[in-house]
Amino acid sequence: MLSYQHAYHAGNHADVLKHVVLLLLLRHMARKDKGYRVVDTHAGVGVYELQSPQALKNAEFAQGIGRLWDCVDPPAPVAYYLQQVRALNAGPQLQRYPGSPWLARTLLRPQDQLRLFELHPAEHQALQAWAWAWAGAERGVQVHAADGFAALKSQLPPPTRRALVLIDPSYEGHADYTRTLDTVRDALRRFAEGVYMVWYPVVAKPGAAELVRGLQALAPRGWLHARLQVQPTDALGFGLVGSGVLVINPPYTLHTDLQTTLPWLAQALGSARGANHLLEQRAP
Repeated sequence: MLSYQHAYHAGNHADVLKHVVLLLLLRHMARKDKGYRVVDTHAGVGVYELQSPQALKNAEFAQGIGRLWDCVDPPAPVAYYLQQVRALNAGPQLQRYPGSPWLARTLLRPQDQLRLFELHPAEHQALQAWAWAWAGAERGVQVHAADGFAALKSQLPPPTRRALVLIDPSYEGHADYTRTLDTVRDALRRFAEGVYMVWYPVVAKPGAAELVRGLQALAPRGWLHARLQVQPTDALGFGLVGSGVLVINPPYTLHTDLQTTLPWLAQALGSARGANHLLEQRAP
């Protein structure tokens, strides 16, 4: 929706889960020399200023990246994630938070491509400015003011037959659940071999649970489902209690990487009661 701006939520517990998993997928894709295409359908802004009025309004980052900033001896996937966030901050203080475009850009090689879609006018303008400042005129990076759901069709299949697609709409409107499912269905028809990562919020809205079941049914080649809940279920309706990611065609290493990472995150980010996690997988 055009009213949504992620700056109010940047760095919260949902971003932590999403970006830890995204980095695991990006690193796995880079294990092969052959290039691949990253498509971010709802890119947002490349970098978020955590001292901005939007970020400080609810200070959601304090209960997300803020809790991890000074942690000691985290699991390897979290340590790598923190390394990327710290690289964006010049000193010991947490001032800025990277969006998924920034994280993808840091791992981009000359043979890879990054396609960023953002429909919100202000968000797109900021994203475009960031992309030019950080990526310059690199041929592999493109920013589009377009509906990512519809635009994904033009990106598949990529020339190299390797792709990682991130779909994480705001879900402020009920239609986003249906559109996500329809978009993934169409994408798999066009390019069944791609890796698709869909983020979703744990909320009391029609369509949320159906989305996960629907995505699982679309994935005969296998899927992985990871969910992190930081508040008890009875807190639904009083903010975001958790979030999850459903990865279609996950790399074989992902389940092992998350087996220790998810419970650690639940303890580090969860409340005194009700924090939990879920990790399930179906192999091809």
